[in-house]
Amino acid sequence: MAEARYVYCIVASPQKVKLGKIGLDGNRVYTIPYQDISAVVHDCNAKPYESKDSEEVKNWVITHEKVVETTWGRLGTVLPFGFDTIIKADKDKGAEEVVIDWLKGDYQNLREKLHKVKGKAEYGVQVSWDTKFISQLLTEKDEELEKLSEEIKSKPKGVAYMYKQKLEKILRGKLEKEAEIYFKEFYERIKKCIEDIRVEKLKKEEEPWQMLMNVSCLAYKKGVEALGEELDKINSMEGFSVRFTGPWPPYSFV
Repeated sequence: MAEARYVYCIVASPQKVKLGKIGLDGNRVYTIPYQDISAVVHDCNAKPYESKDSEEVKNWVITHEKVVETTWGRLGTVLPFGFDTIIKADKDKGAEEVVIDWLKGDYQNLREKLHKVKGKAEYGVQVSWDTKFISQLLTEKDEELEKLSEEIKSKPKGVAYMYKQKLEKILRGKLEKEAEIYFKEFYERIKKCIEDIRVEKLKKEEEPWQMLMNVSCLAYKKGVEALGEELDKINSMEGFSVRFTGPWPPYSFV
């Protein structure tokens, strides 16, 4: 008998379901119910999934996500767990009994979280801007920057380099201020269309493009059109680009 259970997610379903051999390393995935919720698990040893082979670890993580998505599609609302969540047996109880005790002890909290994400999905929104294009606009609109830019053309090479450094320093400061303004504007426009929002780390992009915003959004699957329309407006702004992904199980909101 396996001494532990690998947990993929919690699902809002009381059904005892066999999902097949879709788990890590082809393990059989099934549900362990308690009242009207269930843990989606496979039998395993009481030790983490570890490997020096990065490709193997990558495949495990991808499989984990596929199991969560399969459960989401077949059984409805899920609370996804991170990779390598394992519940082991103790000296008095088997692993399955420990899982049921955990579901029982944390039942109210799990039910509240399931209610929060019911009928909703996670969407990723990334907004980038063309810093070269925006810098040109700022230079044309700002008298100080425009004057410096013109002076560079008429200066000797050594002096022109110093002027250029000064221009770039001023531009960086102005770009940072513009970035704050646009971030706040886009954040408020997006927030009005969804149920919840989480700010994520920015990712590096190829110059002159720079990521301005990276957020995870929780929205009703049937009402996401408003978000799409708002993002289309942002994407149509010259010098800006929007990447919109999803729907995903609500990893960022549980």
